Amino acid sequence: MASTILPGCGNIEGSASAGIQCPNGAGPTPVNVWEYEAFAKNMMPKNAFDYYSSGANDMITLRENRAAFNRLRMRPRIMRDVSSLDMRTTILGDEVAFPICLSPTAMQQMAHPEGEKATARAAAKMKTLMTLSSWSTIALEEVMEAAPESPKWFQLYVYKDRVVTAELIRRAQAAGYKAFAITVDTPVLGRREQDLRNQFKLPSHLTMGNFTSVGGDHNKGTTQEGGLSKYVASLIDRTLNWDDIAWVRNQTTMKIVVKGVMTAEDAEIACQHGVDGILVSNHGARQLDTVPATIEALPEVVKAVRGRCEVYLDGGVCRGLDAFKALALGARAVFFGRPYLWGLAHSGEDGVAHVIQLLRDELEMAFQLCGCTSVSDIKPEMVMHHSRLISSL
Repeated sequence: MASTILPGCGNIEGSASAGIQCPNGAGPTPVNVWEYEAFAKNMMPKNAFDYYSSGANDMITLRENRAAFNRLRMRPRIMRDVSSLDMRTTILGDEVAFPICLSPTAMQQMAHPEGEKATARAAAKMKTLMTLSSWSTIALEEVMEAAPESPKWFQLYVYKDRVVTAELIRRAQAAGYKAFAITVDTPVLGRREQDLRNQFKLPSHLTMGNFTSVGGDHNKGTTQEGGLSKYVASLIDRTLNWDDIAWVRNQTTMKIVVKGVMTAEDAEIACQHGVDGILVSNHGARQLDTVPATIEALPEVVKAVRGRCEVYLDGGVCRGLDAFKALALGARAVFFGRPYLWGLAHSGEDGVAHVIQLLRDELEMAFQLCGCTSVSDIKPEMVMHHSRLISSL
């Protein structure tokens, strides 16, 4: 299909993206995250878009994060009064309007000048929870000040320099963040071939906002030769182990979530170490390729946890239906990342808020068409794997 050229937008390829609205108001508003993604791909520098969008190696797990959701079939219940609906839930005691929250995504000013501050305001507007990346391009205090009324988590990398890590912990607690999402699946950086081709590095006009007072590689390392791979290899602590959960707990009164659990075995160990939450995540399929999709790993983690802590899912969530399926399989909430970056690239705070609204509206529809009026109404039997249908034929 021929490209569609919108005023001030350039070329947008393909039927799904034709006519996508631009920040100047041209064209219809996107109706799903794929149209936002097409806009972002067309408008963002290749270096930035590829960093956000790509996965590790052959990107098999990246595709599976989506495909696995599509292999699950809904089993709706009918003839139920769904005229009154309440999708509210709590995440570690903090109320959100619906169980869809924002994953940490790094370096958001590559997508929009307002970066993480715009995302924080959008999350607050939609009454949901945002997780801020350690690798934010805006300092954690400024992000909190942009939207102090809404709950936020801070995603924590544990650095070799524990003084630097402890200072991050202190600052996040002082600023009012509610929990740490400790990334536990990155002793080394996954092989991201798009970034290798592009020789990815943070644009020189941006900085790692949480490390401006530290200086050196902590602040500008990702703008230099070797980029993010060199940054991780030189600074992230490869000795990180389960005993370090106690170290973090000794630094703070905040709650602790481990992000990157994919097996029942590790879920059991996490519970034994007293974590408050487990985020089932394969790091957006950016670390070890060919690991399972997160929705495939979720049931064994939920079974192993046995209610001892909250369990969430991150990875591949692009529709409200995905959230419903994860809730049915035992997640308390889902987190998503890339889609709101496409909204951010499109129109800043408004774009992020609209992407969240799209997923929220789809989740509401799923509630009603499955005969549910609250989160507690969602049952495991409302979702089934497609292979069960095939085997019954």
